[in-house]
Amino acid sequence: MTQGGADCVSLALGYHLPGFQPLVCANVRRGFPNRLCAFQTGEPRVRIYRFTTKIELCPPPSAPYKKPMLPKLLSAGGPVVWLLLLLSAVAIAVFIERVLHFHRAQINSAEFLAGVRTVLKRDNVVEALSICDATPGPVARLVKNAILSRERGREGVREALEDTGLQEVPRLEEKLNLIATIAQIAPLLGLLGTALGFIKMFGVMEKEGQFAHAALLTGGVWQALVCTAMGLAVAIPCYVGYNYLVSRVNQIVLDMEKSSNEILNLVTGENGRKG
Repeated sequence: MTQGGADCVSLALGYHLPGFQPLVCANVRRGFPNRLCAFQTGEPRVRIYRFTTKIELCPPPSAPYKKPMLPKLLSAGGPVVWLLLLLSAVAIAVFIERVLHFHRAQINSAEFLAGVRTVLKRDNVVEALSICDATPGPVARLVKNAILSRERGREGVREALEDTGLQEVPRLEEKLNLIATIAQIAPLLGLLGTALGFIKMFGVMEKEGQFAHAALLTGGVWQALVCTAMGLAVAIPCYVGYNYLVSRVNQIVLDMEKSSNEILNLVTGENGRKG
């Protein structure tokens, strides 16, 4: 046995001696059909080998550096994954902006209308309008327009409330369609990435022919699986977030309808008593 280098041991292999029991066997490199074995004799253990040739027996390599999973998945998914990440960032930004907008828009309409009612009972219209201007949200704008239209009678106030409602509801629903669109197209983009991954895999198979092996095909399989998972991972939260935002819009619209009826009765009642 001679030293073949810093990492490998060069071995001169001899013939197997009958009568010894093998203790340790190891497969040698490709091209050697037999195995490398150690045998036990009565003396201290010696190593006697099946055939005569010279090979290099290398120690097992050290554990390779494992790439973090997330960068590996992103690189394996191809361009479709980056497009899905961009769409997810847009959806998150829109969701946060809408949540903050609804937080400002949804007020305690009962307390707000109670304050306006108290001021109007004192015939202080200017102060009532100031309260409406200082209060954010569509309910305050509805009440303000109703007060400004109080001289037009009940039907005039009703028309003013309807016109204001038609202007406010689209503002509440603004950008929700964007989240819904992302939720719908994300799985389709994932399916597109899956198809591209399989196209890549079959291209490698066609190029390599009978020499194609699993290591050459894993890139396409990785791309297919990562794109499918990424499409679903983007679509599911978007769908949940969209339904949540729609429920918030419905709550605000319900407050607007209740406030419209109350302010209509309040304004027209005040004018009736004045008449």
